[in-house]
Amino acid sequence: MKQVSTLFLKIAVILMGVPILALCIFVVPEIAEFAAELYPEMAYIKYLVFIDLYAAAIPFYFALYQAFTLLHYIDKNKAFSELSVKALKKIKYCAIAISTVYVAGMPLFYLMAERDDAPGIILIGLVIIFASMVIAVFAAVLQKLLQEAIDIKSENDSII
Repeated sequence: MKQVSTLFLKIAVILMGVPILALCIFVVPEIAEFAAELYPEMAYIKYLVFIDLYAAAIPFYFALYQAFTLLHYIDKNKAFSELSVKALKKIKYCAIAISTVYVAGMPLFYLMAERDDAPGIILIGLVIIFASMVIAVFAAVLQKLLQEAIDIKSENDSII
């Protein structure tokens, strides 16, 4: 039963990466071109949009890899190990990195939203920042709980 549930979660992790890959390939260049059209006097804004959005995709895929690794540890009955704690720590740092990149890119979103009169662009950026921070806090809580469980387990092992 455990193998089936982790297989389902592994498939879910892979399926989470596919739409982001499609966005990176098809939508990000369109957004960059749109930003360049809105500000023809600042042609470099196109590259800033590329840098911001692709820089956020890198920690996203690294976090997905770490989640996949964590599921592999669960399959191998190594869920309560330091490896799992390290994977959760890396996921936490990736979520913080994504939030930081989007916070740094908010002036670009603001410029685009102001010129195009579309406040939804800013709202989307804020939702991504908030969601990443929620994931970071959740990973930090899981990391702390897992570390405490490992400590209790090792203490019990040393008593017996």
